[in-house]
This record gives sequence, C-alpha cells and structure tokens, in this order.
Amino acid sequence: MTEQELIKRALEARTFSYAPYSGFQVGAALLAGSGKLYTGCNIENAAFTPTNCAERTAFFKAVSDGEKEFLAIAIVGGKKEEGAKEFCAPCGVCRQVMMEFCDPEQFRIILGNENLEYQEYTLADLLPEGFGKGNLS
Repeated sequence: MTEQELIKRALEARTFSYAPYSGFQVGAALLAGSGKLYTGCNIENAAFTPTNCAERTAFFKAVSDGEKEFLAIAIVGGKKEEGAKEFCAPCGVCRQVMMEFCDPEQFRIILGNENLEYQEYTLADLLPEGFGKGNLS
C-alpha cells in the first residue's frame, strides 16, 4: 500500500472524528503486518482525560482483533474549518503505545495532508530512547 493510499484512508477516517470541544479532527490509517488496514479517529470527551486519539483508536481496534505486528501508520489532522493542510504529529501517549507494539527502527510514521503530501519518520525518530519491553527484562 502506498503512502498516498494510507493518507487517503486516514482522511476518510478523519470525517468520523468526534471533536465538539477542540474542533481539531484527526484520522489515522494503520497497516498491520498481515496486510489488513485499521482506521481510527479522535474521540473527545467533556471530561477531556477520557479523550482518545485517532492513532490509539486504530491500534486498539487492531489489537482487539488479534493483530500484534504493524508496518506503518498515516496520520492527518487539523481544525474542522481549516481542513488537513498542515502535518499533524502523534502525541507522546500515542508514541508510547506505538512503542509497545512496533519496532522503533522499522515502524513508519507518515504525516500527511489533504494534498497527499507527506513527511515520513520512524518511531525511533519521534521517540528517541523510548521506553519499551526491553527496559523491563
């Protein structure tokens, strides 16, 4: 699956965003090692702490279906009225969830926009010296 195809799926997922408080809508498309694609959107909550990011929504859907190996994720985001013009990086909590399931040197994080332009990073790029399973053994 190409980067642009992943970005298109993330843009579709963004349309389901529930962001009545911030107005900031995010969509994610997660490619599993099996080849299956999982999408997610951000889901806000009036209490804010229970809010869930698009990236974690996609990961949790995938893991709840038995997936444990992942290749890449595309992320798009922006204010509803402005569209997804800028690049939207994952928050620290999402990076930590990625660290739980992904090889930091291999997992690709694709930050896309509505023009299908993108920047690509590895998890190691965005979470240097990340804390993971190896730190507990």
